[in-house]
Amino acid sequence: MLELLDVNPSSGDPIYRQLSEQIVRLIVGGQLQSQQVLPSVRQIAEHLTVNPMTVSRAIQHLVEQGWLERRRGQPTRVAERQAEDKEQSLNLLLPQIDALQSQAKQLGVSLDALQALLAARWKK
Repeated sequence: MLELLDVNPSSGDPIYRQLSEQIVRLIVGGQLQSQQVLPSVRQIAEHLTVNPMTVSRAIQHLVEQGWLERRRGQPTRVAERQAEDKEQSLNLLLPQIDALQSQAKQLGVSLDALQALLAARWKK
């Protein structure tokens, strides 16, 4: 699982948020299964070369949202989820879609041209 995580310290987003979003995408995308054990906070921090408190904050955020579960004396696990809703998966893309839409409008790209470009890239 560690090889699937990557943060960008120079990004405008806080590292804990980048990590949280990546873990949610891995859960929704099926790469992390229900009840799967996550690496320890220390292991994740060492892999990403970030402060363990940053990783702990991301994990706690996901516990509060119900994505992960922590029990005293046991490793952090992916929480049991109800059947994933397609709408929930699509909602994860909204920030990127909003940014793409804004950039396309600034560049004067029409909706038809943007859809054609997306369709062409989708086939790769």
